[in-house]
Amino acid sequence: MSDTVNDDRSVDSDDVRKAVTAAGLGNALEWFDFSIYAYTASTIGQVFFAADSGGDSLLKSLMFFAVAFAVRPLGGLFFGPLGDRIGRSKVLAATIIMMSLGTVMIGLMPTYAQIGIWAPIGLLAARLIQGFSTGGEYGGAATFIVEYAPDKTRGFLASFLEFGTLGGYIVGSALVFVVQLSMGDAAFTEWGWRIPFLCAAPLGLFGLYLRLRLEDSPAFEEAQENNEADGTLGEVVTTHMRQLLLCIGLTLILNIAYYTVLTYLPSYLETILKIGTWEASGLLILVQLVMMSIIFLFGGISDRTGRKPVLIGACIGFILFAWPAFWLLSLTTVWSLIGGLAILGLLTVMLAGVMPSTLPAIFPTRVRYGGFAIAYNVSTSLFGGTAPLIIQWLIGETGDNFIPAYYLMAAAAIALIPIMLIPETANRPLPGSRGQNMGKKPAPAA
Repeated sequence: MSDTVNDDRSVDSDDVRKAVTAAGLGNALEWFDFSIYAYTASTIGQVFFAADSGGDSLLKSLMFFAVAFAVRPLGGLFFGPLGDRIGRSKVLAATIIMMSLGTVMIGLMPTYAQIGIWAPIGLLAARLIQGFSTGGEYGGAATFIVEYAPDKTRGFLASFLEFGTLGGYIVGSALVFVVQLSMGDAAFTEWGWRIPFLCAAPLGLFGLYLRLRLEDSPAFEEAQENNEADGTLGEVVTTHMRQLLLCIGLTLILNIAYYTVLTYLPSYLETILKIGTWEASGLLILVQLVMMSIIFLFGGISDRTGRKPVLIGACIGFILFAWPAFWLLSLTTVWSLIGGLAILGLLTVMLAGVMPSTLPAIFPTRVRYGGFAIAYNVSTSLFGGTAPLIIQWLIGETGDNFIPAYYLMAAAAIALIPIMLIPETANRPLPGSRGQNMGKKPAPAA
């Protein structure tokens, strides 16, 4: 059995499934790392910083979460063009090793009480390794999947990437929840927080095993045959600046939604709304499970109706309903919390189900990995990883607990502009593919 992919080659369905699984698992590991850091942020602040140094330990912990994003664009600049030259699969094997290494380093790191100032320095080094490696992870994984996927089901198959995102996040948050519940707060703060970080080692080895067994995508192999697999950083910046800017604008809303809803909300519920740790964690895990179960729906819908209608609907939804969602959260009853989280989760999953098939299709094959990785990570560094820190700081300065809603509303309004400007790519060959070159209806140049 075979599927016809976007470059008119016949690829066995098993190869497509292997490509989707291996790419999605790496993305799951990335968000597993983010999840365990987010859910242990308060503990990280306590064990890695001096108790008498002044300031908010949670804010310092979130600052270290954000500072790693400064090197993500460097990772994109390094791994992206490299993936366009030597192949997607080789680079994806390297990124998963580095991600696992950085996470395990945190789990093994001595505390401030043991080694003083070297503890936060070590934490910073581990976060920088994580940030650099993830600079090449998402762009490569999304590129790999869309280049394997048939044109007619690209949205559905690419949504598995974000299924991995949610899966990794849920596994991470559930693991922290179970470990903390089983041993109590005192033991968890003393040593139990290390367990989730150390679990990245076996997960990373399994992901590496899967990725080493993969062949490169048909689109990349075609580019190699045509001596076009040599896209450079200079070419991306000088020839595809418009596509870079459009991708940055689209990624803005995806990342602010993700890092606000998935990464910051645990701390927001506990420290701002004073919701108990168990109640907050349980509700968030429940919402994330529902998001996982419906994410394919929006990827599939985009294959039938187009990517742009779904993305426009999500942005308008954030503009209209972000404030009501946080108002419901502020009531702090069980049903109001479920209602507010359901609204935020639904709007976020609408974006997540469609973006993986939308963003790589902005670029042609020869610069797809590089262009996407650079734009995605610049946007993530500026707007995504900084979102929890900025929101927390603004709440402290203004005393307004609805700052997260305003932040989401502004991001959605900005993102509507690039959504309107990008071409519709559903059911069309990817730019630069053989299907486009042979006269099939192409996606117009962005």
